[in-house]
Amino acid sequence: MSTSHVIIGDGIAGASAAETIREADPDADITVLTDEGEALYNRILIKEFAKGKLPEAPISIHEPEWYDERDIDLQLNTHVTDVDTDAKTVLTHESENYDYDKLLIATGGTPAQVPVDNADADGIHHFWTFEDARAIREHADEADQGIIVGAGLLGIDLAAICGAQDVEANYLMRGNRWWRYALSEDGARIIHDALEENGVTPVFDSGVDHFLTDDDGHVTGAVDPDGNEYAGDFTGVAIGLDFNTEFLEGTAIETDNGIVVDEQMETSVEDVYAAGDITQFWDTILDERAQNGAWGSAKQQGAVAGKNMVDADANEEFRWVSSYSITHFDFPFLSFGHPTLGDDECEASYGNDEWRRLTFKDGKIIGGVLIGDLSQQSKYKRLIREEREVGDKKEMLMEKDVDIDALEELAPAQAD
Repeated sequence: MSTSHVIIGDGIAGASAAETIREADPDADITVLTDEGEALYNRILIKEFAKGKLPEAPISIHEPEWYDERDIDLQLNTHVTDVDTDAKTVLTHESENYDYDKLLIATGGTPAQVPVDNADADGIHHFWTFEDARAIREHADEADQGIIVGAGLLGIDLAAICGAQDVEANYLMRGNRWWRYALSEDGARIIHDALEENGVTPVFDSGVDHFLTDDDGHVTGAVDPDGNEYAGDFTGVAIGLDFNTEFLEGTAIETDNGIVVDEQMETSVEDVYAAGDITQFWDTILDERAQNGAWGSAKQQGAVAGKNMVDADANEEFRWVSSYSITHFDFPFLSFGHPTLGDDECEASYGNDEWRRLTFKDGKIIGGVLIGDLSQQSKYKRLIREEREVGDKKEMLMEKDVDIDALEELAPAQAD
């Protein structure tokens, strides 16, 4: 009898798991449930679409025929309301039941709203889905002034969209720099200058106390905690995600700002797995729980989960050094690993638009940020994967061209 696999979510994690399962088990029953109205698309490229740089055509990754050809049952516009892990069944909003032998939860998250008055006004956008990108592109094309809230990797996408669409914007940041948990003032300065060159003004030590609206309920501006008012008929908010776990209430699946999984991507309930943004996974390099929403990480998690769903004895482990790139400016930007964590760090500047920083835990590199020159990324990632203790070799690590062979001779590998 064939094994029944149900996958909730058709992002890159869910789709990767479905593909992996089909390759490993040609006879498996595979059902993919998604509350979106379209099949897998490229979440990396939708920012370029929203900027007006790309048409819709290159964004899609899987057409419905892709699922048909692989005998995968794709159910669009399907919202899961409940999971019964004892009966091994999934219930949807239309009261349909899907029985499973193995279940994968890859539902990601929903953008969080700023907890202030008028946060749900017309003209306030959150950027996560292709539908969001379409609405943002259309509105930005006709807007005059913008406001951006959220000084992180998603917020800067919204700022870049304003720049590309010629919308003069104020970027309200609670701290004294963009992405203050991963960048020093020297590194952030490069980003700030680039924003201003694109018509976006960073406003530091700010934030939002409440939004202003007109009589029709459309946003007209924002007021910060000090009472300063900023006009804007287009507003983008990116302050993080609320993870979609409400349908798991009443189950024994452990959650903690997401779904807790082990190295094999299995939850606390046997035969139930999770992958993608929603997971609190055991990072075998950090040797602690971690969470990472990068595209490559989610894809690999889906593949690992799929292999273990087909064969529980495979004991496939998720071990990955993630990357996240920004291509909005004249210079490249890349973060890798866990640049916001660690107990030590080092950094160096190499010119007006070139800077790098590494973070360490127990003498081992665990993450970093590169601006302007990405050529050393593979060397740093290799040192992370091999868990070499190089924290006392900071001068060598900050050389323009890192001598990886010399470092490896001086610091034995701790992992294969």
